[in-house]
Amino acid sequence: MLNEEDYKSGQVLLIDKPLNWTSFQVVNKLRWKIRQTFNIKKIKVGHAGTLDPLATGLLIICTGKMTKQINTFQAQIKEYTGTIVLGSTTPSYDLETEINETFATKHITPDLVAETTKQFIGEIDQFPPIFSAIKKEGKRLYEFARAGEEVEVKSRKITIEAFEITRFENNEVDFRVVCSKGTYIRSLAHDFGKALHSGGHLSVLRRTKIGDYNVSDAISIEDFIAQLDS
Repeated sequence: MLNEEDYKSGQVLLIDKPLNWTSFQVVNKLRWKIRQTFNIKKIKVGHAGTLDPLATGLLIICTGKMTKQINTFQAQIKEYTGTIVLGSTTPSYDLETEINETFATKHITPDLVAETTKQFIGEIDQFPPIFSAIKKEGKRLYEFARAGEEVEVKSRKITIEAFEITRFENNEVDFRVVCSKGTYIRSLAHDFGKALHSGGHLSVLRRTKIGDYNVSDAISIEDFIAQLDS
């Protein structure tokens, strides 16, 4: 079992983030548990890449001196799986907000879905969702969005190495994506629906890999707490 010095000198913890938790809440919970267990007044704990509350999967948590490596982890290639619902959009591009528009889907075939993925392979320009934590003029974009204020969002260059469709049924598209840092899968879902001359929003998202780290090696928050209690 790891001791106080292990956490201070630096650990890389692989956590399977649960649904409806923010990445910040996970960091806070783990920091609190480490401090409580070893009676430490202060210890650095941070995560290497935010997951939205409605996403699950791999969250790399760094402690102590390993927090200096966070940028290195953030820069690594990531893999996601999830589901895009075709025929409707939401302002947040996922289920955080209600459906605001519906579109025709009768023209969408499995062949069209497969062919359309090719438009998104390689380096592309992507606009982040207005409901995101990116800062502009000292405020988070989602603060503007929730206040109903319009704000200009600039596109950014991202790279999608793989976009694979694993199921297409009843306007639901299951996918696997391998992509660069800075990619918003919510934006990909929105843009994919548009490219199909319809609409789309993200209903499920799970991060499965960051570089060589796999979610299959991650543990739940409950298991981490149980390890410290044992």
